[in-house]
Formats: sequence, C-alpha cells, structure tokens
Amino acid sequence: MIVVSIVGMAGAGKSEVAGVFEENGFTRIRFGDITDQEIEKRGLEPGEESERYVRELLRREQGMAAYARLNRPHIDSALKDSDVVVDGLYSWEEYTLLKDCYGDGLSVVAVWASPRTRYARLVARASRRLTDSEAANRDRAEIENVNKGGPIAMADYTIINESSIEKLRAATERIIARLDGKEGKKTKETQET
Repeated sequence: MIVVSIVGMAGAGKSEVAGVFEENGFTRIRFGDITDQEIEKRGLEPGEESERYVRELLRREQGMAAYARLNRPHIDSALKDSDVVVDGLYSWEEYTLLKDCYGDGLSVVAVWASPRTRYARLVARASRRLTDSEAANRDRAEIENVNKGGPIAMADYTIINESSIEKLRAATERIIARLDGKEGKKTKETQET
C-alpha cells in the first residue's frame, strides 16, 4: 500500500490530480476537510478569511504538523483497503511526519502553475473563489506562515500545469502508471502539461 500526497499552491490543480488518483482506486483524504469542519463547528462564515484563521489557529494550538496528525487515523484506516491519495498536504512538518510514518511508501506529487495562471483559475472557479489580491495574500501566508515550500521542493514527481485539463489528467495517469507496483523505486520526474 502506498500514500501519495499532492502538494502545490492554491489553483495549481491539486484537487483535479487527486481526483484522477481517486478514479484509479485510491482512497482520497482531503486535509482541508478538517478546516471545513472547524469552520462549521465554530460557527464561522465560510470563506478565505475563516479558512486562513482556522488553518493557522490549528497549527498554533497543535503544532505545524496538525493536519497530518489529525488525518493520520483516516489514512491508516483507508490503507487497510486501498492505496491513499492525500489532497492538500501543506507544511514541511506535515511532510516530515508522514515521511517518518510511511517511509518509502510515501510519494509526493507537486502540481505547479505560474501565479498568473493560478490566479486566473481562482477568480473563475465556482466555489472558494479568490480575487487576485486574495490569492496573492494566500500565497504569501502559506509560504511564510505554513512552510508550504518544503514539500513542493521535495516532491518525487512534478506536474507543470500550464495548459489543458486533458494534459493534466494524462500527466497524472503517467505518474500513476509509474507508481503502480514500483513502491520505493521512485525517481524525480517532471511532467509538463
């Protein structure tokens, strides 16, 4: 059994990539579900401001690896029946916790797109829409306050997502094919779309 973690900045295409893994039999664990549950539990207004508040609050209260620690029981339970794709690992500390737990069974896939491309997607998306200014502020907060750059830099695979959804899906399928039966035999690879 393997754990694949999808990393990248907002609007890069992480959820789409995680969806392709899910279509290929992986159980999807979305780290952001913890944020959504906390927003609801605390009676906060849904949106970027509440999401940032909760993400940073949980990390202050429970450490920078909070989301990995809170989701680990879900990952372990899912691994009893299938491989797992983690949608939305953020911090270096989350990465190191999962690496310590799953060793070579953990593969990291970074999805990269330029800020211009990502911001255009974030303005246009149907839910959790962000303005250019909100997206830029989120980027800065995630890099400076959440240590998001480390897991992206340590990725085993990188998909450059600057064109079509079809090319993104095809690049993801190629990575899944490489992972199939090759646990622990990873090489750094970049897929351009």
